[in-house]
Amino acid sequence: MKTYLFIDGTNLYASQYELFGPQRYLNFSKFIEEIEEKIKVKFNKIYFYAFYTPKKKKTTKKEKLYIVNEFQFYKSVKNSKRVKFFKGYRSKTSGKEKEVDVKLSVDLVGLGLLGKYDSAYLMTGDADFLQAIFFLKRYKPKIQIKLLCVGNKIMYKGLYALSSVLIDFEDKPIIKDRRIINRNKVIFLRCRDLRENV
Repeated sequence: MKTYLFIDGTNLYASQYELFGPQRYLNFSKFIEEIEEKIKVKFNKIYFYAFYTPKKKKTTKKEKLYIVNEFQFYKSVKNSKRVKFFKGYRSKTSGKEKEVDVKLSVDLVGLGLLGKYDSAYLMTGDADFLQAIFFLKRYKPKIQIKLLCVGNKIMYKGLYALSSVLIDFEDKPIIKDRRIINRNKVIFLRCRDLRENV
């Protein structure tokens, strides 16, 4: 049984930055290993979608720290052997990220329709992906799709539509709502085991 993991990388980066700040970043390989161990699944392939923050001519100290942190985190992602990294871009006119969400949706649906995987996990806090999942489930109902969310970026709408696994931290718990904890599978990781210094 082939299991793929699709990651909204921009969303995951924002989550880890919020948790660890500019001086530390999430070691991606360790993070994935811990998740696999806790949910007892081995991901055959990992698809990661993100963009790099463009450097301005004049950047503040805070912006520089953010860019360095982002670079280190994405470097740790690219060093993971099973990862296929898709790099989108930021629009020069609107400042919004481009291609990332569309590419993730197309791959999730397209690879599913082609029968490349039997089950998939989607890691995101963004409910925009639900329509892609509903479309795929309509035409390939045997495919199992589950949601993976870090506790500070939960796709609340998805919790009611999909089997969900929430990631919380033993040494820095985020999820406080007992109803959410009781209704979903929650796995606990330790921040200090997953962080690296910039």
